[in-house]
Formats: sequence, C-alpha cells, structure tokens
Amino acid sequence: MQRIFEVSPWNVLTHNLDKENKRLQESITSLGNGYMGMRGNFEEDYSGDSLSGIYLAGVWFPDKTRVGWWKNGYPKYFGKVINAVNFIKMNFLIDGSKLDLNKDTISDFTLDLNMKDATLSRSFVVDKDGKKIKFNFIRFLSAAQKDLSVQKVTFENLSDQNVTVKVISSIDADVKNEDANYDERFWQVLEINEDYLIAKTKPNDFGTPRFTSGMDAKYVTDLDEVDQKITDVETSRTFQKTLKPEEVASIEKRVVVLTSRDYETVDDLRDALEAVSAKTTKFSYEQLLNEHKNVWDQRWSQSDIKIDGDTDAQQGMRFNLFGLLTTYSGEDSRLNIGPKGFTGEKYGGATYWDTEAFCIPVYLGITQPDVSRNLLMYRYNQLDGAYVNAKEQGLKGSLFPMVTFNGIECHNEWEITFEEIHRNGDIAFAIYNYTRYTGDKSFVLNEGSKILTEISRFWADRVDYSKRHDRYMIFGVTGPDEYENNVDNNWYTNFLAKWTLKYTLQILGEVSEEQLDKLGVTKAEMDQWQDIIDKMYLPYDEDLGIFVQHDGYLNKNHDPVSTIPKDQLPINQHWSWDKILRSPYIKQGDVLQGIWDFIDDFSEREKKRNFDFYEPMTVHESSLSPAIHSVLAADLHYEEKAVALYERTARLDLDNYNNDTADGLHITSMTGGWLAMVQGFAGMRVADDGTLSYKPFLPKKWNSYSFRQVFRNRVIEVSVSSDGPQFKLISGEPLQIQVYDKPQMLK
Repeated sequence: MQRIFEVSPWNVLTHNLDKENKRLQESITSLGNGYMGMRGNFEEDYSGDSLSGIYLAGVWFPDKTRVGWWKNGYPKYFGKVINAVNFIKMNFLIDGSKLDLNKDTISDFTLDLNMKDATLSRSFVVDKDGKKIKFNFIRFLSAAQKDLSVQKVTFENLSDQNVTVKVISSIDADVKNEDANYDERFWQVLEINEDYLIAKTKPNDFGTPRFTSGMDAKYVTDLDEVDQKITDVETSRTFQKTLKPEEVASIEKRVVVLTSRDYETVDDLRDALEAVSAKTTKFSYEQLLNEHKNVWDQRWSQSDIKIDGDTDAQQGMRFNLFGLLTTYSGEDSRLNIGPKGFTGEKYGGATYWDTEAFCIPVYLGITQPDVSRNLLMYRYNQLDGAYVNAKEQGLKGSLFPMVTFNGIECHNEWEITFEEIHRNGDIAFAIYNYTRYTGDKSFVLNEGSKILTEISRFWADRVDYSKRHDRYMIFGVTGPDEYENNVDNNWYTNFLAKWTLKYTLQILGEVSEEQLDKLGVTKAEMDQWQDIIDKMYLPYDEDLGIFVQHDGYLNKNHDPVSTIPKDQLPINQHWSWDKILRSPYIKQGDVLQGIWDFIDDFSEREKKRNFDFYEPMTVHESSLSPAIHSVLAADLHYEEKAVALYERTARLDLDNYNNDTADGLHITSMTGGWLAMVQGFAGMRVADDGTLSYKPFLPKKWNSYSFRQVFRNRVIEVSVSSDGPQFKLISGEPLQIQVYDKPQMLK
C-alpha cells in the first residue's frame, strides 16, 4: 500500500513533485473523454523517469507475435494500443534557459486532478538564476466536443526585474511505445504545416487497417509569435514575451484531433480539421470549459455516490466512477473498455472479458440502457472474428477472443489464447444480465440469439464425453484463476457452458419463426445440447460441501494466504511462475465468480461453505478480485470483511495496493466500488421476473451513504443512514420494490 496524494472528496491533490514516483503520479492523474485520453504527463520535456502516453480510441497496431515455439492456432499478431502523435507538447524557456522540473529549483508545487470538473491543473514557482516565475497549467479533454483538447498556461513574473518567457508549442509525430520492438515508430507523416499534422500508421503484414490521425492547433495568447519551424515529423510555433515585475501573460492551446475511423480519405479528414478548428475560435476559454463542466455535472447527477463519515471511501468511490466515465461513455458501438483505458500501454489497450463480467453491471446502473446495448453490439459486430477463432482451434461455432480490437484473438500467451474459454460464457451471461435488468428483449431475441447459438455450438464441440463416467467434461482450460493453467474441469467454465446451453434453448423457444429459421438450429443440435446440460460434470466435494475449482485442486495443501510471509507478497512479484502454479493460491475469484454471477441461485449454506474455503486462499492479485468477494461477504453478513474488501477495491490504484499502478490504472476493476456498494452494502438484486430488491446495511465507520440507480426507465435514489434505508423515485413511473423481502411502492 502506497499513498502519494492527499485525501479529498472531489480532488486528487498533492503538493509534492515526487520524482521517485513520477509514473505513479502520471497514472493517477490521467484524463480521458471516451474518444481520446492521456496520462498525467507534463506538457514540457522532463529529463527524469516518465512514461509518456496519449491514446486515441480504436487506434491500434498489430505487432508480430514472438514465441519460441509456434503452435497451430496461435495468434499471428499481438494487437496493441500505440502512442498517438504528441499534440500537447509545449516547452518553455526563461531568459533562454529551458524549463525542466527534474533539474530546476521549484517551490509551491501543486498537482490537482479535479474529478468533479474533469480538469488537471498544475502550478509551481521556478527559480532560474534568481528570477522567479509562477506557472499555472490547466487542461481538459472536452466532454462536450470529444475531438477537442484544451490547455491553458499562465505565467506570472514574481521577480523584481524583467524576465523573457518563450513558449515552443509543437505537434510531434516522433513518438514510440515503451514496449515497442527496437524503439520502432508507428507514425508516418503524410502532411504537415504550421497548424496541423496528418500521419498514418506504418504498413503491417497482417491486413489489418492502417489508421490516419490529424491534429490541428489554434492559439489564443497575449504573447508575440516569433518563429515557426517544420521538420519531417514535427511542426512548432514559438511565442515570446518579456514580462515586467508582477506582470501576467497566458497562452491557450486548442487542438482538434480526428481520425480515419470517421473520415474515409485524407482530404475529408483535412477539410474536417480546418472546419472544426475554425469553430473553436468562436468560443472563449470560459465557454469551452463551462460546456465541458456541464456535461460532467449531468453525469455526476446520475452516477455520483455520496459517503458521509469516511473521506477515504468517498474519494475512492468517485475516483472509480471518474475512471470509468473518462474511458467509455457509450456513444460508439465500435468502441469498448480496455483494462487500462487511456492510462497506460499494459494489456495492449484491447478488449477483455472484463467488459461483460464487470463493466456492464455497473453501466446498467449509472447510464441509460443504450450504453450497455452498444457494448453487446460490439460483440455482435465482431462475430466474423469469433468464427475465425473457433476455426483456428478446429472447433465449430464462435469463440469470442480473450483479447481483441477487431474480433480476432490477439493475445500472445498460450494459456490465455487456447484455454481461457470461459469468456464465451461471460458474454452469454452479459446478454442475460442486460435482458433481466432492462426488461428489453429486443436484443436477445434478435442479435443476441445469434450470439448465443454460435457460442452454444462451440461448447457442444468443445466438451468431451466420458464413457467411464457418463458425463461431459471440458479438458485443458484456464479458469478466471490464472494461477492454475491447463487444468481439467474447471467448475466455473463447466458451469457457464451448461448454463449457456440451457439459456440458449430457452431463448430459442421465444424467438420468432423467422429468426429461428435464420439461425438454422436443428432438432439434433438441440437434443445434443440438452444431453450435455443433463450430464455436465461439475466437480463437488461432499465432505467439504464445496464446488471444487478443478480436478486435482484438493490434492494441494491448503495453508491460507495469511501464512505467507508479508515480504513475499504479492507473490506474482516475488515467486517464480513455477512456484505459483504449484501453490494452492488463487489469483481472483473462480468458483466464487460463478456464485457471484448467479448469487440468488445458491443456498446460504452453499455460499458460506465456498466463501469460507476459497477466500482465505485468494491473494487478490487480480484487480478484479476484491469487489466480488466484498459483495459475497456482505451477502453472508461478514460486514467487516465486506468493508475491508470494499476499501481495497475502491482505493486499489489511489493506494497502489498491488504495486503496479505506475503501469496505468485498472479501469475495468474501477467497477468494484459501485459493485461493492450497490450489490454489497445495499444488497441490490434483480430477479429473473424483473423484481428489484434491496437489503441495505450501513458500515459502522460511516454516517450514511446514498446513490442513484437507473432502472427500467426510472431513476431511483437510495439513502442509507443509522435511521435505516430510504428510497425515492426521482423520475419515471411508479415501481414496487422489495426491501428486506417486504414490498414497498415508489411513487
């Protein structure tokens, strides 16, 4: 655990330029607007350790997969997000001496991420040869105009003599990824002038699209422009002013960023750049900022969770929600939610199963249903790639990828690519979850039924029938617990396969005759699916009364995590991979993941027996782990455990629990705060018949909490204090809910 920012309800704030933890500061102060995003890097060059990162949604590059031993069906490339052309770059000279916060003498440093307004500000005083200049920076990525980045820098002369300030502002295509092979560059400049730069990703050998991006900068300043410079890869403009004592000056940089995802030709993109940039000049800085803030005010009015009595918890919750809403806002069904969002290179910026398993439940509660529907459409639109993935494994139907940009699997670890096939079941579950929560069957009876059918065809081909046991089994898989690879009969995988087949048959009984004809499901197929449902092997131990994670798991010695010396945690940073694989320790919920998914389908005894056995064996070294354990602990009335796990998930990055936040934030696990609060502390459930119910409790250290929840064309406000829970209908038609199993009408 490492805390480098102050605790504040709406701000992530520090007065310390922490050079030793610069990357951590950069991750935590990242910005985004769903269309683009960036780490909290300085505008100016910094000679110390840093991880620069600006990313554009949907823009990526196929990097050749390098493995020592090629296997049939192995992905041909590893898709990765690439650093965008650096359009925020601004360097500063004071009387000809370049500003570098790694070397210069500075004081009064402040770095402030304002989550309410979604702005990042920085200020400091620099002393150069006895002359002091105060710098104030503020920047935001507009939520009102997604293609607009706005920066403003103000200078104040605190010296008793004149000081000349020079600003060299650039658009620079000479960028690389830290994980790039041989320092390769990905951008080739097509056009460049004093205002804009248009670049295209370099050719690749895999037939995947090349992307073109264009950046056009406009300036508002009381400095004088003194120079322009254009090279093969960078365009820059230089502004200068000599400041008298106490004089103040400023420069605004407004950059419009467009890509070939929305414009077919370079001519179209260039024309759009010029037109959109011209529009921004009609507005003042205050107008642009206010439009941006208004959007965020609307977002917070619907999604904010208020906690009284625990500022640590409050800040953590809002940081979680902020991270989600800066990454994905749901307008574009071509986009999805990467585990690092716009905050780092790790995980390649691709889509994982995290979206369906963890993100959709939260977006259902904090946004309108079309946002979650777009996430489902993302998968439907990539069915062609899922066919390819299954065919590569020699199987029928569709295998949705574990890691992807375009539907084709592009992960370069065999135990993920070949074996972590539970992702197919997680996508099926997301369709069910959306349908149950919203009451909207239009997706599942059309596009969704196609997805379910093709997934079921995959499961039917992937299972093996054991004549010896008269059971269907699934061999050679990796479950959610990635500390156990290549196992047989992972309970979670088998359970989801069985459930998916059952749910698909149910939906096939509800679709129209026309849709059923399109799907082409034969009676023989349905009979086979039913046979698999009836005879699926689900490992169970009678003596312990638990579902067994996989064959052989109980052969290990189950000393709890508490017996591991603290200096060996996290084990993924201290133990060899071989030692981890031989150990009994669980990276994240596996059996408990399945129980969380279908929490109302298991008895109190089943939940208790499995939680009491598996949670002490779990190291929670996946960022996704604490939240579901918190929900289950709350369900079992283990309130102290539920609160402790909430604190871990809500402040996972703010307190760097797993010692890996410097690589980027854990965006998809930022769902954890909402899940632990709403499903856990408030006990929110939605039954198959659409009944909404709650069983709230108030953590002992809190005075109260409240949240708003979107549900079936309604917004409901839930408030919990020492006086008990209160429910209020903010908008929509009257609704009957269940509170502690008793009906209550909201009007």
